[in-house]
Amino acid sequence: MKKCIESVKVVKRLKRIQGQIGGIIRMIEDEKNCEDVLIQIGAAKAGLHKTGQSILEAHMRHCMMDAIKAGRGEAALKNLTGAIEQFSRIV
Repeated sequence: MKKCIESVKVVKRLKRIQGQIGGIIRMIEDEKNCEDVLIQIGAAKAGLHKTGQSILEAHMRHCMMDAIKAGRGEAALKNLTGAIEQFSRIV
């Protein structure tokens, strides 16, 4: 991943989500209430989505601007469009 994102913050967020996933696994193993498990799954999903949004924003602010300045705007825009399409498919 390029330097355009604050990798320390992203890794910290992802580790927090990883902890949430571990908690969900324990909840299922301990046969906790389904509604509570679903709430935690929603929280983890929201965390992943927010992380993706921050990466996308950083990419647009830094990587896209650099590509435009270097005359590679069209190719970068095509790649960005594909990435946004994939990201938006996450349900």
